[in-house]
Amino acid sequence: MTDDATLARELADGAGRILMDLRAEGGLEGKELGKAGDARANAWLMDQIALQRPDDGVLSEETKDTPARLAKRRVWIIDPLDGTREYGEGRGDWAVHVALAIDGKAAVGAVALPGQGVTLDSAAPVGLSPAASPLRMLVSRTRPAAEAVAVAEALGAELVPMGSAGAKAMAVVLGQAEIYLHSGGQYEWDNCAPVAVAQAAGLHVSRIDGSALCYNCEDVYLPDLLICRPELADDVLRLTRELAA
Repeated sequence: MTDDATLARELADGAGRILMDLRAEGGLEGKELGKAGDARANAWLMDQIALQRPDDGVLSEETKDTPARLAKRRVWIIDPLDGTREYGEGRGDWAVHVALAIDGKAAVGAVALPGQGVTLDSAAPVGLSPAASPLRMLVSRTRPAAEAVAVAEALGAELVPMGSAGAKAMAVVLGQAEIYLHSGGQYEWDNCAPVAVAQAAGLHVSRIDGSALCYNCEDVYLPDLLICRPELADDVLRLTRELAA
């Protein structure tokens, strides 16, 4: 049987190919393309997980949630298309997230960036490159979080606007930025796979109050996230606390 890490990568890559093929077909664009891509990639992923891991639970952004997963130790948490807007606009900063949470922790993950020809996974961590100066902080290209902007200013960091959560998290893994601080609201599928990949690479991952991220919860809303180089975590968390005081 294919091991979990290999399966996660195969699933992320497969969904990525489906999405790239759909975009290449033409005929759809913008929101309609994004909607079609979400549906097509999700249907394939759900079928594959049911076939290859029939005893595991599943939580997907695009499938109606049920309480059945709460009784499972192993739950696949997927976002078939993270960054629907960017995908529909023909950009490259969108992603496919496939993660396996075990006992509430992000144990295995793969994040495909099909528009960039890159897939990263927790089984083959990327070595961290030296930090840049000035520091670079990733923020939403459409709605930068006020906390992130304020922390960046305090650190003298440059803001780097980017699309999907997965693309931003992987930019830190790849050394294209040092900090991804998000406080604008997310759900478990937005960050489970990125967190698994980031922590395998040796990055700091937590809520913005420093607490651990928990998955396969009854309430899947997970409003904030910090992924950064480990030597920066204390300063970023301290500044975030000071801003909240």
